[in-house]
Amino acid sequence: MKSIEEKRAEFRKLHESGCFAIPNPWDIGSAKYLQHLGFKAIATTSAGFAFSRGLSDGAVTLDDMLAHIKELVEATDIPVNADFENGYATLESLVSRSKMQPIERKVRSTM
Repeated sequence: MKSIEEKRAEFRKLHESGCFAIPNPWDIGSAKYLQHLGFKAIATTSAGFAFSRGLSDGAVTLDDMLAHIKELVEATDIPVNADFENGYATLESLVSRSKMQPIERKVRSTM
């Protein structure tokens, strides 16, 4: 399995090389299938994950989303870009704090 640092370097190279497709798996099975199809990276989908749990978009807790992101990272050998909602916070100070959690868990986050 590639290290997080190797995956980050690959993700950076994808951005440097121009446009690329980055699909959104909603679970481990779809993540592995997309990797099998040859995609070089994947991105989580907050709505897709929520819907797969019978929840509305935005109803997934921070802990559940972090666990989901972690399982996708561990299930695949390609970079995973995280849909991290609004940082799971409304106040700027809380966004800063919650934004560090994916980084501490070795996940690349977008906001």
